[in-house]
Amino acid sequence: MSKRLQKNTVLKEKITALYFESKQRYGSPQITMELNILRYKISRITVAKYMRELVLKSKLSKKFKITTDSKHNYLLVENVLNRQFLVSQPSKAWVSDITYIHTKEGFLYLTTVMDLYDRKIIGWSLSDGMSTKDPSDCEPAKQTTLASWKMAIRNRTVRNGLIFHSDRGV
Repeated sequence: MSKRLQKNTVLKEKITALYFESKQRYGSPQITMELNILRYKISRITVAKYMRELVLKSKLSKKFKITTDSKHNYLLVENVLNRQFLVSQPSKAWVSDITYIHTKEGFLYLTTVMDLYDRKIIGWSLSDGMSTKDPSDCEPAKQTTLASWKMAIRNRTVRNGLIFHSDRGV
């Protein structure tokens, strides 16, 4: 292997390492700057060429989007959990939330229910809609909140005085 080929191989390995260290967010300008700091003499154009050869494209990060709407007209229940997240017994306090997952086909909604006693997910549901219909009454792709609740009560006994807490958004 010639010295030039060895040097190019080392540079490509370093570019790949920096790319993945940056969680695939760095493009050729940032990687060139990092390489220059590390005393590699290389131009941005050369880094861009190597990145094309290695099929490394930077991912654009999107701005954080607020998804909780606490200013709605639905019934609001008092916050009885009051940020007391340490629980001494199972089925004393369960917490739930919905996470929005962006995919090429659109959003997916992951609803989880966690028992604060052991921090285990005891119920979950993944759907492509936000329907709260009973899962037996609607198509399987439209199940969300009630499906995760039903899984939770299958996995844990509901005890008297159970607190079920959510962020009170949608």
